[in-house]
Amino acid sequence: MRHPEHTLADRESSATRATRSVVESHVARFAEGDLDGILADYAPGAIFFTPQGPLRGTGQIGALFRSLLAEFGKPGASFSLDHLCVEGDHAYLLWHGKTADNDYELCTDTFIVRNGKIAVQSFAAKITPLR
Repeated sequence: MRHPEHTLADRESSATRATRSVVESHVARFAEGDLDGILADYAPGAIFFTPQGPLRGTGQIGALFRSLLAEFGKPGASFSLDHLCVEGDHAYLLWHGKTADNDYELCTDTFIVRNGKIAVQSFAAKITPLR
């Protein structure tokens, strides 16, 4: 018999737990500025959909993250995870942040994780330039 005090993790499927682990690690690596760790989260043929078009593979995805990490690495930058929802091999993030250059007012990422790696990601945001 299950008791009400069991954690969410106790009720999650193994696929959901695996996806949650990958995405939480991915967010932590971003917060740490760990580019190699971020890229290790992606499958070799991963596709990352952005408003400017799809990025394919860790080479193109890495270029985006190098730019983001440089921006978020400046003094005074902030990043806050507002919501994480995981179901099976799918995950959804809602977050906001601010850098010296931009106000990331409302940002979302959606992930598909397969075999412990991010296979597909999409990103959308309301970003207001500060300069």
